[in-house]
Amino acid sequence: MKNILVTGANGQLGQALKKIAADYSGFSFVYTDFNELDITSEEAVSNFFSQQEIHACINCAAYTAVDKAENDEELAFKLNFEAVLNLANICQQHNARLVHISTDYVFDGKQNVPYTETDDASPTSIYGSSKLRGEAAAVDVNPDTIVIRTSWLYSEFGVNFVKRMRELMQEKEHLNVVFDQAGTPTYAVDLAKAILSALTKVWDAPGNYGGVYHFSNEGVTSWYDFAVAIRELTGASCTVAPITSDMYPTPAKRPAYSVLNKQKIKDTFGLQILHWRESLKECLKSL
Repeated sequence: MKNILVTGANGQLGQALKKIAADYSGFSFVYTDFNELDITSEEAVSNFFSQQEIHACINCAAYTAVDKAENDEELAFKLNFEAVLNLANICQQHNARLVHISTDYVFDGKQNVPYTETDDASPTSIYGSSKLRGEAAAVDVNPDTIVIRTSWLYSEFGVNFVKRMRELMQEKEHLNVVFDQAGTPTYAVDLAKAILSALTKVWDAPGNYGGVYHFSNEGVTSWYDFAVAIRELTGASCTVAPITSDMYPTPAKRPAYSVLNKQKIKDTFGLQILHWRESLKECLKSL
């Protein structure tokens, strides 16, 4: 039995892991959030690992308020960099595998082909900068760390684009949604399955798995087309109109294009990835 610590367990990905945990009988999960474990405290993390036999840590904790981070830089870096460094250090000391979740926002969006793990990262926001520094520090201090960058995360849990659009489409007759930002939605349950599949292979077929990987669902879309798909699948009568990003200004600049190339994670861990429309259908069935 492998004991897996899940930090940030009350977030979307943490709850998605809880949803599928029963399908992985060889794993025993320890779920924590800030109240149970302050990962910004190296002492707290060290004491926690000393008291429990942890074989892997899935770090789902993060500062994810993209716009708010522009005026809250200190806390963003505390959670997205310093806390990650703590986990990487302690995991290395206890011979535990760290899986850390990062973001497509590490890229500036100026590319027009899917980003690979070796493409230059050049974030345009405090959020993206803090996440990039965290993932780089984790791999640097603990090369066995598995960093998984993902994009446009949604689920039946918490606050996200799918749930918000579904609610607004029931309340309003018309919505404007930006169409000049392209990426790929990621269903948190699919990401959770990918993480646990990766950990299974790490233990079943020992090897050098450390480094950065990309994971999202397959396909590419815009926020506008994503909203249209939600409207179609929910049968909403609300009209959805495309607008440009400059018509909906935000404090943090988003990458105009952040499609992720997933070949590395598919080849390394033997993953088959669903198209985003198929996963969207599954999510909406749960709402």
